[in-house]
Formats: sequence, C-alpha cells, structure tokens
Amino acid sequence: MDCIIIDDEKMARVVLKTLCNEIESLNLIEEFPSAIQAMKFLNDTKIDLIFLDIHMPDFNGLDFIKSLKSPPKIILTTSDPKFAIEAFEYDFIVDYLLKPIEIARFQKAIQKAEKFDLASSEPVSPKPKLTDNKEIDNDFYINIDRRLIKIDLPSIYLVEAKGDYIKIKTEEKEYTVHSTLKKIEEKLPDSLFLKIHRSYIINLKKIIDIEDNSVLIKRDVIPVSRSKRPELMKRLDLL
Repeated sequence: MDCIIIDDEKMARVVLKTLCNEIESLNLIEEFPSAIQAMKFLNDTKIDLIFLDIHMPDFNGLDFIKSLKSPPKIILTTSDPKFAIEAFEYDFIVDYLLKPIEIARFQKAIQKAEKFDLASSEPVSPKPKLTDNKEIDNDFYINIDRRLIKIDLPSIYLVEAKGDYIKIKTEEKEYTVHSTLKKIEEKLPDSLFLKIHRSYIINLKKIIDIEDNSVLIKRDVIPVSRSKRPELMKRLDLL
C-alpha cells in the first residue's frame, strides 16, 4: 500500500517512518508537517493509506478529513483518544493509534487496513484466525455520546443487533452504540468470538450450555442459525 504521513511533530514522523519500513506491504511515498501541504500533494497523487495526526495547529486532522473529496484509508495517530471521537463518524477511518505507538499495535492497524474495503467499509476477506498462543489485543473502544470508552475484550460475552443500534454485554455492564454488527464483528478477534446468528455474536469461552438450536450464556438464551451451527460445533471441537 502506498502511504503518506501527516504530522506536525518531526519525531513522530521519524517514528512512523521507522515503523512503516518494518512492514513489507507498506510503501511510504512522502511525509508532511502540515495537512495543507498534504492536500496539495493529494490533488495530483493517489495513495492508499494516510497516517494522520489529529491534533495539529492551524489546519488540524479533523479539518483535513472534512476537506477530502475521495478519501483513502486513514489511520489516526494521537496522544489523546478524545481527539479521535469525531473522526470515527467517517467510514474510511480504519483505526487509530495512541502515541507512543508500539510496533505490535501498529502491525494490527496495518492488518485492518489491508483487509478494509473502502467501497463497502468492510473487510474484503475473512480475518485470519488467531491461535491460542497469540496474544489478543484487549483494547476495544466504542463511541458513546462522543466519548471513547475502553472495554476489556474478554469481559464481553454477547453482542446483539437492535435495529440501528448494537448492545454490547459485558460481565459488569451493558453498552448501547450506534453501529452495525458487521463493523463490531470486524474489531473482534476470531479466537474468542463467533457470529452465530444474523443478530448475535457470542464469546465462545462464555458458553454454559448448548442445545440443538441455541446456546446459553449467563442468563441469555441465544438462537443459533442453521448455517452457523456447523461452524460453532467445529470451533468447539464437538464434531
């Protein structure tokens, strides 16, 4: 993927450039200290991905996003997650990285970008299966009332679609967000979660009991669609 960096901090650009050089699929075309300079470049050059700092003087990252006519994929970089909240309203935002950026977190963001299809705002191929010996990133953020709320991934036991909203149930609390089940599914690791019905995603480790067409998790009885039952049985090694 051809990419550019937009960040007013020189050291931040150096760090991102170093990280980009570690990823074979990335081709860093240019870096810019301001969004205005980048806009001039983008008028004549098509790229696949932008690493964009949100908090910049004069013309900040949000102003830049709103000015784009045909935006590429964008990964936000920021030292404060609250600056990323408004930007998450845009479908072409793939992920955001909190400074200082760690290589493992950077790699996961690139994996999302590689699977992300701008035409549908959904991953273009199935997520790679995570094996048990791979570490799961427990940082899962949702946007509620213009606040980014962090949820511990393993604590989530059920995700349910309710019209235009999604209900996320955890061990301690329930959250309701304006989103789609597909967008939430894309953020969840396959090693823990499985969509068993058009309206439900479950945490496989939280299953208490299984009947022919349903599973019991906590006090919730969740239906299992016929098409999803073979995959559920396979994942649980019950075939």
